[in-house]
Amino acid sequence: MKIRLALPKGSLEKSTYEFVENAGYRIHGKERTYRPSLNDPDIEVKILRPQEIPLAVAEGMQDIGITGEDWVLETRADVEMLLKLEYGKIRVVVAIPKPFPASNFTELLKAFYEEGKTLRISTEYLNSTSDYIMKNPFYREKYGDQEPLIITPWWRRGSNSQVGIFLSFGATEAKPPEDADAIFDVTETGSTLEQNNLKIIENVLSSSSVFIANRNSMRDHAKREKIFDVMTLFKGVVEGRQKIHIFLNVRKENLKALLDGLPALKRPTVSELSDKAWYSVNTIIGKDEFLKILPTFRRLAQGLVVHIPRQILSLEEISKDENKKD
Repeated sequence: MKIRLALPKGSLEKSTYEFVENAGYRIHGKERTYRPSLNDPDIEVKILRPQEIPLAVAEGMQDIGITGEDWVLETRADVEMLLKLEYGKIRVVVAIPKPFPASNFTELLKAFYEEGKTLRISTEYLNSTSDYIMKNPFYREKYGDQEPLIITPWWRRGSNSQVGIFLSFGATEAKPPEDADAIFDVTETGSTLEQNNLKIIENVLSSSSVFIANRNSMRDHAKREKIFDVMTLFKGVVEGRQKIHIFLNVRKENLKALLDGLPALKRPTVSELSDKAWYSVNTIIGKDEFLKILPTFRRLAQGLVVHIPRQILSLEEISKDENKKD
């Protein structure tokens, strides 16, 4: 049974190829075609824009895909969110020209309301922006359940012309002040906004890459088996990037003290060495935990080796997730 996998083009492209190849797959022809092949003949790959992938998966044109969580929310696609992949992290923010005195979105809304002016917002995220605005307490007080007027070249939606949301096709940060009063846009560091004389006044959402699946594909036993194989490998890469594998030697009299303070994925492996006064310990710990426990290692252990794993496969967890689907 073959499954169809959609991979993103654009800003997520390079990091996605790296992630997939770290999972053990080899992608052939990615530079020349939108239909590259994998070293797994049971998976058909297609390259799509990340904006397209949630709906392609929801509608069954693709069984599984990697895209940004922001686009799953924006398209309101009915997909199964299998795994956050922890790369491609971005924020969607509200930004306005620096000279404008507002320090948050409520102040911005209030200023335009009191002056009787239409607030013009430019964004690629029409639905997410509308949802965010309609949850604002000041907006609800003044406009109730009226949806902001959403304007694209092909259609208009919404009834509140005092707040207009205009579809941007890119370079959104260049729109203010002539073509927009505010933008809802993606940023990683904020430097591009700064260079365009804009300031961030509010965070709308945070997003990273996600692994999603079609709900009907997950109900198909043969496809689900293959999807969980892929998920196992992907989850292993996520775990591998978050943890380190350590090997160390410790004297017998210090063993208990070291183990008592040692966080572990499960129980550490402890082996007696040829010298009966020494033991070898190896285990997996979080990268953040390593710096905290380093003083303990220095005091109690010798011969510390740190290895960064490519993957850590927690097979029992995947099996439990699979059994829940039965």
